[in-house]
Amino acid sequence: MPQPLTVIPVSAPVRDGPFDLVATLRDSLRSASISLRDGDVLAISSKYAAIAAGRIIKLADVAPSPQARCLAARYQMDPAITQLVLQEADQIFGGIELGFLLTSKGGVVSPNAGLDRSNIPSGQAVLLPKAPFQLAESIRVALQGDIGPRLGVILTDSWLMPGRYGTTGVAIAMAGFRPIKDERGKRDLFGNAMSVTQIGVADSLAVCAQVVMGERDEATPFALVRGADIDLTDSPISAESVSIPWRHCIYIESLTVGLLPAGAPDHQELHEASK
Repeated sequence: MPQPLTVIPVSAPVRDGPFDLVATLRDSLRSASISLRDGDVLAISSKYAAIAAGRIIKLADVAPSPQARCLAARYQMDPAITQLVLQEADQIFGGIELGFLLTSKGGVVSPNAGLDRSNIPSGQAVLLPKAPFQLAESIRVALQGDIGPRLGVILTDSWLMPGRYGTTGVAIAMAGFRPIKDERGKRDLFGNAMSVTQIGVADSLAVCAQVVMGERDEATPFALVRGADIDLTDSPISAESVSIPWRHCIYIESLTVGLLPAGAPDHQELHEASK
C-alpha cells in the first residue's frame, strides 16, 4: 500500500545577492523545528540556489549580438534577454511572438533557457545554476555528513505543461535517490506487461514541493518531502539519468521532424476533425 506523503514548506530570508546556501538551509530547518530523517527529500528552489551562487545578471551590462537582435525583433523579446538565452541554451527549437524562445537546458525543455526576472530587482535576470547535479550532490553531502540521515535533494523550478495553462514543478537536478522508477516488464491490474511506463519520481516530488513553495511573495524557497517511496542511492546522477533523447520525445519529435505535412492544426481544426 502507498504510504502518506507529507510536504512541509520552509521559509527563508529574501536574498538578492550571493550567500551561503547550506548555512541558510540549516538555519531555516532549525527555525522550523525540523529534524531530518532517513528518506527525507529536501526541495530547493533553483532560483534561490542560483542567487546564492551569484548567477544574477544586470541586463544593462549585456551587449546583444546581431543574431540576438534579429531573434528579438522576430519574437518581440528584449534583446538583452535574447542574448542571454543564446548564451545559456543547449538548444533552441523555435519561439512565439509573446517574447519567448523554446529551449532545452540541462535536458529540461523550458522557455528562455530557464531565465527568470521575477522576485529579483528590476533590470536584472537570474540564470539557472551552473552544474546543477553537482550542486545538488554537494548540498546532500554537506547536510548528510558522515553519520547523518540519508537524504534526497531536488533543485526545483517551474515550467509549462504542453497545451495547458499554468506552471507546474520540475526537477532541474537531484541527488541521493533514483529519479526514475522503471515499471517496464511489470504487470498491471489485468496482468498485462507494462512496456513503456517509467515514473518520473523526482519530477513528481518537485510538483508536490512547488505547491507549498509558491511562485510569488511567499518567501518559501525550501520544502521538506517526507514519506516518499524512494530508492536511496549514493551513486552519481546526471542529466543523462533523466533526459530522453529528442527522437524519442513525443513533443519535440512530433513538432519538428514529425510535423504533419500541412503543419500543426489549431484548436478549431482539431474540433472540426473530431465531429
